[in-house]
Amino acid sequence: MTPRLLAMALAPLLGLFIVALGNGFLSSLTTLRLGAAGESATMIGIVSSAYFIGLTLGAIFNDRLILRIGHIRAYSSFASLIAATILLQGLFYDTWGWVVLRLINGWATVGVFLVIESWLLLAGDAKIRGRLLALYMIVLYGAGVLGQAFLGKITGLGDTAPFMVAGMLATLSVLPIVILPRVSPLLEQVEPLKPRALLGVSPTGLVGCFGSGVTIAAIYTLLPLYLQRIGLNVGEVGSMMAWTVLGAMLLQYPVGRWSDRKDRLQVLTVLCAACTVLSLVIVLVPLSSAMLAAMLFLLGGGVFALYPVAVSHAADRAPVETLVPMIQGMLLINSLGSAMSPLLISPAMNAHGETGLFWAFALVNLAMVTFFFWRRGKRPVPANPAPFAAAATFSPTGAELRVTEDLRQAAQEHPPMVDALSGEAAPSTASRYEAS
Repeated sequence: MTPRLLAMALAPLLGLFIVALGNGFLSSLTTLRLGAAGESATMIGIVSSAYFIGLTLGAIFNDRLILRIGHIRAYSSFASLIAATILLQGLFYDTWGWVVLRLINGWATVGVFLVIESWLLLAGDAKIRGRLLALYMIVLYGAGVLGQAFLGKITGLGDTAPFMVAGMLATLSVLPIVILPRVSPLLEQVEPLKPRALLGVSPTGLVGCFGSGVTIAAIYTLLPLYLQRIGLNVGEVGSMMAWTVLGAMLLQYPVGRWSDRKDRLQVLTVLCAACTVLSLVIVLVPLSSAMLAAMLFLLGGGVFALYPVAVSHAADRAPVETLVPMIQGMLLINSLGSAMSPLLISPAMNAHGETGLFWAFALVNLAMVTFFFWRRGKRPVPANPAPFAAAATFSPTGAELRVTEDLRQAAQEHPPMVDALSGEAAPSTASRYEAS
């Protein structure tokens, strides 16, 4: 990476690291405080869903606000809102009040990501987006691991200390943005593909992205409740969550390289089958702390790898001109799954106790395995022209980071299987194979 590129990317990456460090443990902290207060899993699910609903709404509407007031002012406003909502959570306890605060926090958080990701897009063209994407992933997941790992130590400073630290970090994240040399980033109106068009491109990708949203949201919001209910203290919960996020960080690349060499539908099937087995092992087999950490490490790797493999599967089938709106559409499908997840899974924890979380995990992943087997029976095995790129669930603008030069070249060399706007088979390729 050239010094010029590093200088342009330093401010957004440093801002991202600081704000993600606080957000890394906030979901766990919120769940643990609600659980310690005796709230039902359903109520915890409602509070948790509010955050992901805010993320979804922000992904749809925040780009218009940023275009209207400018990126630097928008980032400062969003970071201030994040800090205010976190500090208010620490100031008073009210479940419905927390629903509103988490909704606003999610809306502001995706606004921060919109600014950071559009900034990174400006820092370089498609030739170096792969490196920018790798840096983004390291910073985002690295901050998440550190935040979870230090949750116990921060909580030891006092009941309100974690909220104060997270709020302070959100405020400090503004400093790199306003102090370091910068060029104002560009942002265009987001127009993701509609669900019908996404179904036309890749039903498998759509189901994989939705299922990924369901499981990832449950990891962040309900797994801490499970760990608390089996008797772990706050520090131990943070450590287990750190192992889970570390698995997500370290296993995406080897899984992705595997998916480049094999049929991605087969990879998706194996990932979901593995997550089903891991979930059942956690429920049915007595595990030591070390074994539980190992199981969560592997489960985190499988759950978080599902989204980028599903998007890469869909990218194998999309014409080059629709890559960005296709990825943005898949992101919104993923966000919808995340918003619904705590509301769908928390009743299982009410009905079956803390193990209801992993019974639900097993059921969701088994349903995806069944669907993927059905799709393989309906469609022949296609080629994998689109190179895999490890990815978190970006904002719609950040989806463009995935559209590297290699991806565009692969899409140009590989004729589209469907008309991505109509969802119908493309005449030139319909006789060869159909969308899967």
